[in-house]
Amino acid sequence: INSACQRFGVDPSLVHAIVKVESDFNPFAISRKGAMGLMQLMPQTANTMNVQNTFSPDENVEGGVKYLRYLLDRYEGNISLALAAYNAGEKKIKKWGQKGLRLSMKIIIC
Repeated sequence: INSACQRFGVDPSLVHAIVKVESDFNPFAISRKGAMGLMQLMPQTANTMNVQNTFSPDENVEGGVKYLRYLLDRYEGNISLALAAYNAGEKKIKKWGQKGLRLSMKIIIC
């Protein structure tokens, strides 16, 4: 986790928290929706992030951190939106649109 986080400039504490919540550190975890591995990558996301074996902890974390970096950049460093997109998917965040952005900003300001 630490080396992937260093490569992509992501806080390792954040990634540890994601792994704990997503898979409870089980590299063979599979969700009801089909997400796999430590960071619970969906097959399409794993493919986009060039993850060949989603059950390989190194590959899964590398792909998950790379995807999280992409989301952090896409949402201009807004961790709340990046995590929401990581969990629910980018399409849902887009669907929530500015309403979601305003809510997220409200949470950050408070």
